[in-house]
Amino acid sequence: MSSHGTDRTDRARTVGRGLGTGARAAARGVAGAGRVTGRMSRTIGRQARRAAGAQGAEQSGLNRLIYLHFFNTAGDAAVAISLAGSLFFQVPSGEARGQVALFLGLTMLPFAIVAPLIGPFLDRFSHGRRWAIGATQALRAFLCWGLASAISGESSPWLFAAALGVLVSSKAYGVTRAAAVPRLLPQGFTLVKANGRVSVSGMVGAAVSAPLAGLASLAGPEWSLRYAFLLFVVATVCAIRLPQAVDSSAGEGTLVLREDDSRPTTPRGRIRTPIPPAVAFALRANCGPRFLSGFLLMFMAFLLRENPPESGLSAEVLIGLVVGAAGLGNALGVAAAALLKKINPSVTVVLVLVADAAAALLAALFYGVVFLALLGLTAGLAQSLGKFCLDATIQRDVPERVQASAFARSDTALQVAWVLGGFIGIALPLDPARLGLAVAFAAVAGWAVFVLGGRAQAARPRRTPAA
Repeated sequence: MSSHGTDRTDRARTVGRGLGTGARAAARGVAGAGRVTGRMSRTIGRQARRAAGAQGAEQSGLNRLIYLHFFNTAGDAAVAISLAGSLFFQVPSGEARGQVALFLGLTMLPFAIVAPLIGPFLDRFSHGRRWAIGATQALRAFLCWGLASAISGESSPWLFAAALGVLVSSKAYGVTRAAAVPRLLPQGFTLVKANGRVSVSGMVGAAVSAPLAGLASLAGPEWSLRYAFLLFVVATVCAIRLPQAVDSSAGEGTLVLREDDSRPTTPRGRIRTPIPPAVAFALRANCGPRFLSGFLLMFMAFLLRENPPESGLSAEVLIGLVVGAAGLGNALGVAAAALLKKINPSVTVVLVLVADAAAALLAALFYGVVFLALLGLTAGLAQSLGKFCLDATIQRDVPERVQASAFARSDTALQVAWVLGGFIGIALPLDPARLGLAVAFAAVAGWAVFVLGGRAQAARPRRTPAA
């Protein structure tokens, strides 16, 4: 062999050895990175499990509800991201509004009528609540899979029905979960603290899931829905694995949402307890922020598409800003709940109601990106903080034997307010934009006057007729 051939062979061997060494080093680096990532994941997982089970939550089973709520909220975030880029932006606005309004009336209003029967219906069955919570998750998993096929096919008569079915199931989950929390309280826990911990897990779930859903949606909105399907399947398993205490109603009674209902027992012998005046006041005040929340969700989704403020931003970006501001407000409300020991809940529910009305008025007078974001921020803060104040009032004034019933029934009333707000948001015209916002202000302000007027009338001493 010639010297040139030998040199080429030697160089080839040298290059080959170099490549082999580089490949082994890269493999070791990847393996090392994988081990580091694995250790970090296991560490984070252990920390999350330790936080969820702290202070007796593992013994009582509250940690299982925390896991469930994490996956539930993560799935809701994935659905919201998918529908924001498909349901509202791939269909002509006029057609979309008509279909959403139709299915809102056919699907959500019957739910609002039937919702007050959910609690008494579940009380008749020894294993109703766990399966009811699981059913809301399983139904959303099924609908998300169907939605993925409908969106990928670009047209389906059941597209809006499935989307609103997911929304209704989410609200039904809120009602059923409210009855589960009081049954899983660790020793020394208050309901406010337990609800706060569950809410924090939901915020973490949404924060973790939203970027993953956004990445999946880059391949198409159907992939973020399939991702949501997996999350709801896991949530279904978590619901079924909830402790049996969720199904127990031993020693409990029924809270009556009418203060003048004096019947002592239900037909099945459960003790009736009229709602305390402070709880009734807090519940009425909370209906205002819930109404505005439902209104903004439906109204803004179309308003910012058809009649956006002059800002040069796309409709998707504007909706993202308003929704992000609402999410920030919700997070601030959860954080502010830690101050409930230092503030008066009955005063706070009035303040958040008035703040909602003021923000709606500013948005109507000065229609622009800043004031719409401020409205979203205020609405999120008011809804979150007002609900914590209601929880604190129930925990303080309602006897323990009827607290589960109080939470379930109060959440049902709030869901009805949300549904009515959403329906009005769909029904209102989009032009001029200030008209719809002015209606929202008038509704919330009028409700505030009603709530405060009722409180003042209840505070007046009643005159007894002369003998």
